[in-house]
Amino acid sequence: MKFSDRELTLALVTGAAVLIGATALVAKPYLVETRELRTRQETMRQELEQDRELAESRERWAKDMDALRGMLEKFPADQSVESHWMSVMDKKAKQNGVTIGGRKAGEEKPVGDVFEMTIECRDWEGSLDALVHFLFELQSEGAMFDVRQLTVKPKGKNVFGGAFSLSCAYIKEGAKVTPVPVSEGRKPGRPQ
Repeated sequence: MKFSDRELTLALVTGAAVLIGATALVAKPYLVETRELRTRQETMRQELEQDRELAESRERWAKDMDALRGMLEKFPADQSVESHWMSVMDKKAKQNGVTIGGRKAGEEKPVGDVFEMTIECRDWEGSLDALVHFLFELQSEGAMFDVRQLTVKPKGKNVFGGAFSLSCAYIKEGAKVTPVPVSEGRKPGRPQ
């Protein structure tokens, strides 16, 4: 049996189309997987670069941490600091015209060799100007105070009220502390 040029060309084109279609069906999952691998590779490259930058800046972070530790108040390990921090907060509030009621100190929490205690103030009252000056004075103390939550509600003409959460940082000399672990594995949320 002899094929004409036209039939031979048609058979070759049909065979090529079938071959290309079969190749596409077989190769498609591999192409998708290759794309996903490239995306993961790029993500991991960016994370590696970030980790490298953090490792290189470790010395600077250590110097900054030492400077912050120098700004923190130091207390004996067995001394309760609740009344100290409440009196400091009350004094600053009174100086700036803010009235604080309904306050409660939380538990001491060690964070490495630094301790933290949160004071929950459920009711404060004063003018907006007094509140700003009070918060500014707390902030100017350096690393010791941090207002984590603040609510402000109008109570009357030029009188506001609300609640806030004040965290106090300090050092207890001679206290037994558990060092903060440095993660040797992957960071949370990263692909394993």
